[in-house]
Amino acid sequence: PRFENLTLLVIGLNAVWIWIDTDVNPGPMLIMSPPVFQVFEHFFCCYFAYEWTIRFLAFKKKRDSLRDFWFVFDSLLVWTMILETWIMSFMFLAAKGSSSGGMGNASILRVVRLLRLTRMARM
Repeated sequence: PRFENLTLLVIGLNAVWIWIDTDVNPGPMLIMSPPVFQVFEHFFCCYFAYEWTIRFLAFKKKRDSLRDFWFVFDSLLVWTMILETWIMSFMFLAAKGSSSGGMGNASILRVVRLLRLTRMARM
């Protein structure tokens, strides 16, 4: 229950952080944001990736994870967060920051992350 409660707390804090990030962050992408925004985003991404790993390792038969709707749902959200936080930043740096290219509006991914709040409703 402690891990579950900690995760619920982090989900709630992440929702508040998305609100703050949306209202205050001047950077269009994480890599262009002030350091405080980058630190918090990396923290949340690390925590949710860690939580996903722990939950995946808890399955006796790993393929059973594909039958668990909430695990599949969380997997989609975590991998979307990894895409937004780490992969898009790496792609931007690899392109030498010349432009945001075809990456589109990253704020759409933030809205998708708010779906994680639905997990709080099931608990």
